[in-house]
Amino acid sequence: MALDYPTDLKYLDSHEYVRVEGDTATIGISAFAVDQLGDIVFVELPDVDETLEKGETFGTVESVKAVEDMYSPVSGKVIEQNSAVVDAPETIAEDPYGKGWLLKVELSNPEEVNDALSADEYRAKVEGQ
Repeated sequence: MALDYPTDLKYLDSHEYVRVEGDTATIGISAFAVDQLGDIVFVELPDVDETLEKGETFGTVESVKAVEDMYSPVSGKVIEQNSAVVDAPETIAEDPYGKGWLLKVELSNPEEVNDALSADEYRAKVEGQ
């Protein structure tokens, strides 16, 4: 199965993605991460108003195979948490780039997103090319 990596997103080596719209970043995990994890059974996310620092852990995603830390691609304040994925973690696997998003963050340093990988760079990395 070919995995999708939307080109309007930026990606981390640790398989998180970020979509920037104005000064707001939407963060989630990539289809590759979902594929590697298998059935996702639990997700732990930070609370609204919590501050994230780029590169630091912001929560965990638990599957039947493993528990993985998630790392923030940007710094900023959490302005929204997707409670739907907390209640129904399988939503992440069903639609990782749509309904399966995790957090919305108000960016404190928008330039940080430039450090992330493009879709082509990320695809080459995860597909081993």
